[in-house]
This record gives sequence, C-alpha cells and structure tokens, in this order.
Amino acid sequence: MNDDTVQLLKECNLGCKMAVESIHQVTEYATDEKMLHLLEEYKQKHKELEVESEKLLLAAGLEGKEPGMMASSFSWLSTEMKMMMEDDNRQIGKIMMDGCNMGIKSISEYRNQYANADREARNIARGILKVEEEFVQKLEKFL
Repeated sequence: MNDDTVQLLKECNLGCKMAVESIHQVTEYATDEKMLHLLEEYKQKHKELEVESEKLLLAAGLEGKEPGMMASSFSWLSTEMKMMMEDDNRQIGKIMMDGCNMGIKSISEYRNQYANADREARNIARGILKVEEEFVQKLEKFL
C-alpha cells in the first residue's frame, strides 16, 4: 500500500469518525421523527465508510486516525453553544449542513493531495463525498 493510499484512508477514516460523533451529539436535540430517522440513517452510512476504511488500514497493519482532543472538544463545545441558543430541528439542519460542507471540502482536498492513492481508497473518498452531498440535500427541508 503506497503512502498516498495510507494517508487518504486515514483522512477518510477520521472524517467519518468526526461525522458519527457530530451526528450522535445532535441526536438528543432532535424532536421530529423524520429528523431522527435521517440522522440515524446518515450516522450508519458514515459508520459503514469508517469501517470500510479501517479494514483496509488494518489489512496493511495500520490503524485509523483518531480525532484530536482539541478538535473534538472545540467541535462539541461549538455545537452545544449553538444548540443552547436555538435547540430545534432547523438548527440541527444548519449544524449538520455546515459539517457536511467542511467534510466535502476536506475530502476533496485530500483526494487531490493524495492523487496516487489506489482505487479502493479513492472509491471510499468518493463514497464519503456522495453521502455528504445526499445528506445536505435531505437536510434542506428542515431549514
């Protein structure tokens, strides 16, 4: 497994972990059954991509990346503050859309940066982008 493949898989793995954490955090504030279902559906899709990237890394004797303590703490605090100001499904939609847009930018950047990654790693990155874009479209109706 070449270095670009390893790095892209690690970034994909990390991005999925952060998405799962964020979705889990806002779920407790969701009051609408449709929103709850949507959050669970996309948490599962991110979890599947996380597991897929983790399997490829483990097969090469490597581990995925863990979110940094500072980044996780800042993300958690920022979300909690936003939810304290407005704890409805509209706010959840905005927070999740912001997260998806960050994910799209990051994964796109890493995909370009690690252009020599193998097909499997590029497919996982493409899968994440597709999931993020779909999630944004489905969240729009909650705004």
